[in-house]
Amino acid sequence: MSFKVVFVGAGSIGFTRGLLRDLLSVPELQQIQVAFTDINQHNLDMVTELCQRDIRENGLSIQIQATTDRREALKDAKYVLCTIRVGGLEAFATDVDIPLKYGVDQCVGDTLCAGGIMYGQRGIAEMLNICKDIREVAHPDVLLLNYANPMAMLTWACNKYGGVRTIGLCHGVQHGHHQIAEAFGLKQDEVDIICAGINHQTWYVQVRHNGEDLTGKLLEAFENHPEFARTEKVRIDMLRRFGYYSTESNGHLSEYVPWYRKRPSEIQDWIDLGSWINGETGGYLRVCTEGRSWFETDFPNWMKDPAFVYAQDKRSQEHGSYIIEGLETGRLYRGHFNVVNNGVIANLPKDAVIEAPGYVDRNGISMPRIGELPLGPAAVCNVSISVQRLAVEAAVHGNDKLLRQAFMMDPLVGAVCNPKEIWQLVDEMLVAGEPWLPQYTAAIAEAKQRLATGNLLPTRQYEGAARLKVKSVEEMQQDREAANKNAGEADKGKDRAAVSS
Repeated sequence: MSFKVVFVGAGSIGFTRGLLRDLLSVPELQQIQVAFTDINQHNLDMVTELCQRDIRENGLSIQIQATTDRREALKDAKYVLCTIRVGGLEAFATDVDIPLKYGVDQCVGDTLCAGGIMYGQRGIAEMLNICKDIREVAHPDVLLLNYANPMAMLTWACNKYGGVRTIGLCHGVQHGHHQIAEAFGLKQDEVDIICAGINHQTWYVQVRHNGEDLTGKLLEAFENHPEFARTEKVRIDMLRRFGYYSTESNGHLSEYVPWYRKRPSEIQDWIDLGSWINGETGGYLRVCTEGRSWFETDFPNWMKDPAFVYAQDKRSQEHGSYIIEGLETGRLYRGHFNVVNNGVIANLPKDAVIEAPGYVDRNGISMPRIGELPLGPAAVCNVSISVQRLAVEAAVHGNDKLLRQAFMMDPLVGAVCNPKEIWQLVDEMLVAGEPWLPQYTAAIAEAKQRLATGNLLPTRQYEGAARLKVKSVEEMQQDREAANKNAGEADKGKDRAAVSS
């Protein structure tokens, strides 16, 4: 088989190298054409050199087309994998640091809350440009597989306004599935699940083992687990009060709802600092910053380390390669995908992007009807969907009033800030994001004028309730294996038992 697969945002070492290994571990896909594109030539060169070395040492003849010319890369593409982070770590830092001045303490800030909303404004603006290029130069039947966050917002915009068939992909369901199996002392493939909701707020509505329904026994299993009882306090509390386990990590989940991070004195009660993903303030920004610094410094040694082995037993649980394999070979694959709802989940809005089980074979991607979510989980999802809808429309139309309304409706922002504070917070974040927000030129000019008056609400320099220092390269050198794992993994919360302080 020979068709073209393009990686947009290929300078992301964690995703690109692993996803390429997944694809080229399928024998039928070992003659595909591969193109990498990124706006950062230096990152693109490093990742290309490393991946080309992997290809060569696995005995394949594929020559990666690497270019900063996105349209050239996308020409005739049949599949596009998107892993962009618009604004990079510079913009990401403002997503975390500016809300802290107003008391909004985020662990990640890439899906919902103040950081996720602003990340969506930057990402949607660029995703629509990418979609335009795809429509104009790619294969007519192209499929966009989006890994970029905020997953639901970007996938929503691409499908509604981008004119490109887009599926959003995430590893959250797989990892929660693994946790559930571990809580019961079982292997992941011994536990059958049905998981449905929205990305990062997907609920395990059915858990079965050998035909026995274990859903009602989850709370006891997690409360009695020696690690999870300590590291997953938010998820366990949500399970206790809503009856179902949620996909997302302790730190992530805590910033999507109004109850666990609104009072600084209580945040420590709900988190664990053994791993950033359990709730550390700005934890994901820290590990991404460390990972980038380490890869830049240690890259020559990466070229000396053993190459990735392209083999079936080395594939990750990321859905992308399995979808392409299913569509091209006809092999059946079941995963959980982010798609426009259209009635898959009956009591969530039809226009929303939901996450639910799907099947892939040569006939395409099929999404069975789930029916209704339990009322409590559906209510949690519907609050987030309202924020997402406002944020998507704001980003597409450059409407800062809708953007401010999205902030007001956000559960954690609304729990911490009053309307005047939210208006000023949005002004600050718009001005900070000016290089990546072309749709807000007029709104940013007005925000600058308001901020320049000096008649501002008081804020504070606040590091958050649980912030850790970014490690230096010298500190990371003390444990090169851990540093490599952080830099090289797409899922930087995979090894949650690792001590990060």
